[in-house]
Amino acid sequence: MELKNMNKIENATAVARKEMFRLGSALLFIVLIMMYASTLRLGDGSISMELIIAAMIGGYMAMNIGANDVANNVGPAVGSKALTLTGAIIIAIIFESAGALIAGGDVINTIKKGIIDPSLISDPDTFVWLMIAALLSAALWLNLATALGAPVSTTHSIVGGVLGAGIAAAGWEVANWDKMGAIAASWIISPVIGGVIAASFLIWIKRGITYQDDMVKAAKKLLPWLIAIMAFAFSTYLIMKGLKKIWKVDFITAIMIGSAIAAAVYLFVKPIINKHAAKLDNTKSSINTLFTIPLIFAAALLSFAHGANDVANAVGPLAAIYDSVQHHGISTKADIPLWIMIIGAIGISLGLFLFGPKLIKTVGSEITELDQMRAFSVAMAAAITVIVASKLGLPVSSTHIAVGGVFGVGFLREYLKRNHAKSIQEIRDHYTGKEQEEVELYIEKFSQADLVSKKKMIKQLKKHKAEVELTKKDRKSLNKVYQKELVKRSAFMKIIAAWIITVPASAMLAALIFFAIRGVMLP
Repeated sequence: MELKNMNKIENATAVARKEMFRLGSALLFIVLIMMYASTLRLGDGSISMELIIAAMIGGYMAMNIGANDVANNVGPAVGSKALTLTGAIIIAIIFESAGALIAGGDVINTIKKGIIDPSLISDPDTFVWLMIAALLSAALWLNLATALGAPVSTTHSIVGGVLGAGIAAAGWEVANWDKMGAIAASWIISPVIGGVIAASFLIWIKRGITYQDDMVKAAKKLLPWLIAIMAFAFSTYLIMKGLKKIWKVDFITAIMIGSAIAAAVYLFVKPIINKHAAKLDNTKSSINTLFTIPLIFAAALLSFAHGANDVANAVGPLAAIYDSVQHHGISTKADIPLWIMIIGAIGISLGLFLFGPKLIKTVGSEITELDQMRAFSVAMAAAITVIVASKLGLPVSSTHIAVGGVFGVGFLREYLKRNHAKSIQEIRDHYTGKEQEEVELYIEKFSQADLVSKKKMIKQLKKHKAEVELTKKDRKSLNKVYQKELVKRSAFMKIIAAWIITVPASAMLAALIFFAIRGVMLP
């Protein structure tokens, strides 16, 4: 009896122990950062308390980026069962760290996106505490969003933090409202473009493969092209964005190199796909397995590019603070020392390992159901949208693109299901008064037909309408039976609400933190 009670107590405290391990590991990381930062000496040999505080907050911010933002890169692969949660975390940690350290950039703009005018902030101490307030507010907002299970933009979080702290420090005129207008527009631009591209790829895959009678033959023909396009998108993306630290090229050169890589990949994968596909059954689930390896590569490449680009969201303000306390001034650009990049890389990886699974599950399975084809479409949308946006100068968010891609795939599925339901209803209307067995046989024939045959069958039905027509009310009630919501509306509304309030929320937090700091630390 006592042993049973002990087991019950063990089970009851298991969750608490895991949470304590997470919090303890995160706290240890922060303490180690504090200890290292306290050994750093400025030019005059002194230790900067501001730098120690900023380094701790920078580590905290990096962990929150890992917990929230990295889920967008690996979530669809996990949701589609192409990767296990553990495998996804391992791949993301390796490639996020590699991207941050190899291609993370050595110079950053101290004022993120140019949203405030640094010339209106003359005092270096004020600038340092402004950036600390911005960094802390962004980290706190990301922490709250992660706890609520809402994937939000880390770039928008730090933009809001800099804006709010800047206004608190120097008034409304410090803000660049034109830039803020462009950022606000990206709340709509990013998810819409991502959703449209993801849905376009999915409908292409459906029409080209799953709607065909011989899906294996169709996959042999189309899949090498899809993988070649993926190779083009990711190689161009990485050349333009991820490798800009070690190799800067113009857009045309990146496109040409990407095209050459795509051609080589096409020639390489075509015989491999033909060999593998020959062993598959002519079913959708069997064809789905062909997308598993491309998805794993996509998750790895997205993680590398994310580490190269978004590590600056964590360490950019910290680098600006370090530059300011070193030179006792305010500069528009600052070098990123290696120790700061390491804090960013380790922090992102640790945050992903400790707190990332929640958001990975949200993106991968709690918005809509994903299989490998759908997840592949989302990955393609993420890469292609960033390339297009970079060329057009649009301020898009990688988080909004990826999650918008998931929404796009889900809403496309709803649209297709409802169209199918309407077709079934038209068949039932046409056969009103006929034997039920005859109706069901025709419906079965229709469901198994390819896309072209389905269109012909519906066209024939419309030419010979049934003598008995249903009322509009009856038709609507029957349509509702077949309509399905394949995107969870609660998740959709929660995420959209979080996106809308990210900049205002982080801005208000930053302003409050800066006012508190000014009351205690500044004259």
